[in-house]
Amino acid sequence: MSSFDWHKEAKSLWDEKADFWNQSSEGMWETGSRKSIVPFVQKHFPKGTFIADLGCGDGYGSYKLEQAGFQVTGVDLSEEMIEAAKREERNKRVNFVQGDLTTLPFEDETFSGLMAINSIEWTEHPLKALDEMHRIVKKDHLLCLGILGPTAAPRANSYNRLYGESVICNTMMPWEFEQLAQENGWEIIDGEGVFKQGVDEKTISHFPKELKQSLTFMWLVMLKKL
Repeated sequence: MSSFDWHKEAKSLWDEKADFWNQSSEGMWETGSRKSIVPFVQKHFPKGTFIADLGCGDGYGSYKLEQAGFQVTGVDLSEEMIEAAKREERNKRVNFVQGDLTTLPFEDETFSGLMAINSIEWTEHPLKALDEMHRIVKKDHLLCLGILGPTAAPRANSYNRLYGESVICNTMMPWEFEQLAQENGWEIIDGEGVFKQGVDEKTISHFPKELKQSLTFMWLVMLKKL
């Protein structure tokens, strides 16, 4: 019988990465791979929406949402990440809670919107996490979820599963996630890609969605709870 504990291993990893993430997050959200996420949220969520940022890390994305006019609660598995978020003066208007995406510490239909960026891949049972998101958001309201695309380097965290080793990254293709969502109580409202340098977005603008997704570092999908 295996002694591998996904929850414990994932929490330990992100506790260890808290300082590194804190040093990198501002650049990702301001000028890097996450710079288009808040504008995508603003396109669909009314100002003032009560949003849970699921897998918030050190809270920089939560801060960006708050600055854009939303009410925000950040949630992360890592206690070190949550403590780092609470220490930042910029985050004083954001509430932070330590919690597991597969057993979220909220009542049914607590939130008017959700954001989960590159976090569902780090759960042992992604469908269970998606079902929890479905539970805590109000009916007919929205979830903005970012899923790692085929060109994303962090997908390497799943590689050793091919040797039969235990890993704590459950990567999936964007089209696989969309199918999972549609089969489990969600409707796709919108989507857009985040691409690495070297991809000319004008050149690929006429491509079918599946081909665009195949070139992405990250695919953003906007889902509505049915």
